[in-house]
Amino acid sequence: MKKLLTVWLAAAALSFSVASPGVFAQETPAAPATEAVTMPAGDATVAPEAAPAAEAPMAAEAAPAEEAAPVVEQTVDKGDITWMMIATILVIFMTIPGLALFYGGLVRAKNMLSVLMQVMSVFCLIVVLWAIYGYSLTFGGGDNPFVGNFSKLFLSGVTPDSLSATFTEGVMIPEFIFIAFQSTFAAITCALIVGAFAERIKFSAVLLFCAIWFTFSYIPIAHMVWDAAGFIFADGAIDFAGGTVVHINAAVAGLVGAYMIGKRVGYGKEAMTPHSLTLTMVGASMLWVGWFGFNAGSNLEANGGTTLAFINTLLATAAATLSWAGAEALLKGKASMLGAASGAVGGLVAITPACGTIGPMGALILGLMAGPICLWGVTGLKKMMGADDALDVFGVHGVGGILGALMVGVLSAPSLGGTMGDDFVIASQLAVQAKGVIITIVWSGIVAAVTFKLVDLIVGLRVTEDAEREGLDITSHGETAYSK
Repeated sequence: MKKLLTVWLAAAALSFSVASPGVFAQETPAAPATEAVTMPAGDATVAPEAAPAAEAPMAAEAAPAEEAAPVVEQTVDKGDITWMMIATILVIFMTIPGLALFYGGLVRAKNMLSVLMQVMSVFCLIVVLWAIYGYSLTFGGGDNPFVGNFSKLFLSGVTPDSLSATFTEGVMIPEFIFIAFQSTFAAITCALIVGAFAERIKFSAVLLFCAIWFTFSYIPIAHMVWDAAGFIFADGAIDFAGGTVVHINAAVAGLVGAYMIGKRVGYGKEAMTPHSLTLTMVGASMLWVGWFGFNAGSNLEANGGTTLAFINTLLATAAATLSWAGAEALLKGKASMLGAASGAVGGLVAITPACGTIGPMGALILGLMAGPICLWGVTGLKKMMGADDALDVFGVHGVGGILGALMVGVLSAPSLGGTMGDDFVIASQLAVQAKGVIITIVWSGIVAAVTFKLVDLIVGLRVTEDAEREGLDITSHGETAYSK
């Protein structure tokens, strides 16, 4: 009887406890949940009549020592649902039109519409693929450290009553909004890549590359970093909103593309100045607004942790804008609008992995560092690498993402205002963060190289020289951004 009671108690604890994602994981429960169920206090198992009567006192003595774990009631708050819907809309806004206009203003006028079309089309493509198989392979469950499974292929089994875990035990949100929110992360990651090889790639090549790279790079990296079974997550790496998953991942793929596609016709010989810094500034501002949904929304709830991510996103971005402009003024004698907009994006990138675990003063420090370091990324480092990264995807997103991913291992310490526990050790956490960065760089780089080669064999990567000189707006899409 004692063994039967022990087995039943263990089963009850397993069946009715609510699994919450770790401190930084974004995952869904193994099975959709609807509402909490309270089991009767008594043992539902009936002992066989042949059991010796002497076992009854033993069971009675064992019961107090082996009490079942308390049942945590699952709750869904309308405020959390509302906030997550707003956060999802904000991420859509930061991509289209935010990222599209930021990139569009940086290219020449003859390629304006091509960039807008690439960003919008890639976003839509990845959202669709996410619903078909991306969500399942990322957060579908299982214990594989590199990828999920097909249990939720085509969102199988997900209903309006299905719930997804948050960072607070027992606090849930509808699974549909979690799916939608995460789809925007996957979509903007792929859209970021197109800036590295803008003005010279075929439209069909962009779509085919993004579909393949999303499948074999974004999905595994997101699973490894954000799912509780993930390889990088198991090491204890901190990436609150996507420093590795989004920014480093995309930047490395973009850099590989810039090398493999080659430099633009006339690069280094002809002026290739942005055609509208006004639109670039508008796009950067939209990115900043949308980033509050990106970072604060990653908390999955509307609570104090959300406000921490919110204020950190505000402070780091403001500090980075000022520090980039200041460094530029010292180096060139003038602070430019392009520099201020780029500095803002650099600050947003750097704070992304750290926004939920460092304090406001840590955010200021990180932002002040991000400005000049990302400025070096788009000037000195870019010259050293020799790649035509057209819109400085690696210089801003790669360098800023690496900075943020590493500094979170320092600034999250409670002695520096961070939110981690007293057992937090900077040296060991830095090693974990560096490991996550290296894995992301290597994984994304290899997948990107293979994918670009495959796409080149299937549809070709680059437009003809004549088409490039005329502009992709006309040659690829048959229209122009501006009437003459």
